[in-house]
Amino acid sequence: MNKHSSSNGTVLGLRHVALASALCCAGLAQAQTDSSVTLYGLADVGITSVSGLKAGTVTQVASGIMEGSRWGIKGTEDMGGGYKTIFTLEARVELDTGASSNRPITGSQLSDRFSQAALLGLPSDVALGLPVGTVQGTVNSIDAALAAQYGVNVNNAVFDRQAFVGLITPVGAVLAGRQYTPAYETFGTYDIMATQSALSAGQIVQFPAVFEIRTSNALSYRIVKDGLSGAFMYAPGEVAGDAGKGRLYGINAGYKTDVFSVGLGYNTRNNELGEKSLTSTVLGASMNMGSSKISTLVAKIKDDNPNGLSTISNLIAPAGSLAPIVAFGNLVESKFVEAFKQDGTLFHIGYRNVIGPHTISVAYNRYDDKRPANADVKSYGAAYTYALSKRTDLNAVLVRFDNSANAQVAPGGNGYLGGVTASAGTDSTGVAFGIRHRF
Repeated sequence: MNKHSSSNGTVLGLRHVALASALCCAGLAQAQTDSSVTLYGLADVGITSVSGLKAGTVTQVASGIMEGSRWGIKGTEDMGGGYKTIFTLEARVELDTGASSNRPITGSQLSDRFSQAALLGLPSDVALGLPVGTVQGTVNSIDAALAAQYGVNVNNAVFDRQAFVGLITPVGAVLAGRQYTPAYETFGTYDIMATQSALSAGQIVQFPAVFEIRTSNALSYRIVKDGLSGAFMYAPGEVAGDAGKGRLYGINAGYKTDVFSVGLGYNTRNNELGEKSLTSTVLGASMNMGSSKISTLVAKIKDDNPNGLSTISNLIAPAGSLAPIVAFGNLVESKFVEAFKQDGTLFHIGYRNVIGPHTISVAYNRYDDKRPANADVKSYGAAYTYALSKRTDLNAVLVRFDNSANAQVAPGGNGYLGGVTASAGTDSTGVAFGIRHRF
């Protein structure tokens, strides 16, 4: 999957990610029947208002304010002796449209540093001896192709969220299929929002994505025992003749007591050329204090060989092109590769308090971009949930995004991306009210 797609990047819900990392823990190990199949899901919709966009303040009905709406089927069969088979098929659904995919609030608009030729570091038309508008026009055409992958489940996969089958044994579980990655599970565990709402730390690093959220064609081994947990994942790129192209490795480990927990997660993926690409390392810790919880995490992001950009020159200079055209194509491709490289640190700290039906969460997030672009972003705000019942709650979220001179991220929700603000350095405020029902 292209890492520039938010279904892979972005930034989406973890309430059910626990399912992936705890497949062999007590909840599944205590099935009441020898075999069962369950239909389940979550419906989350509300109204959101986001400022600082090109269109001004945009108000809309959105699906996935707190968590991405979905439906799924899961099953288990107890074969005795500590062995069980399990499966999960989980599909996305957009309650506002009925579709299975969505685009950011700002559509195909990309940040200025990806869409303006001068900010990409490209020479002018005059310097290259080209007709006026050639360089920017070329950038625009490439941006259109990149923006087509900027959204949630843009390929309209049916079971885009999860699709796997597994075997639970007395010494752990083995799973195969589309799954959440180990580093992202660690991130979701120590994000006080559990990736819910625009207040989640992942919202400020939407594009390029800093995490592989889920990956297809994955094999994993997972174990949970006496407070210790761990997972290892291998996902081959499945490219004929070169198993290293597109390959992902991931691992996590954690320790948990009733009061304290700590965890470490790591993912690394190769790009389409087999070069080491997006690598994410997450360290988190949390402490429970009765009705309250405090959680913090630090994630190191590195990508020197961005995925999916090696064919840009071919779009500009098809086979047989003259040498000057080939040289121009190579130049443009090199500038896009440089712009999409990543080197930064994501920091998060949050606090949550639960009193009866009331849940209040506050959080502060910061991304320190160490690239020349220095596109630092920070966000802070509060979220409130009122439980009408065990399955239904009302939610309110207020969040502020502060963009540095070269950043322009806008708030979204758990199930969708906010996109970008009107221009680099423009800040944004998001307000959302929603209702969520689980079944």
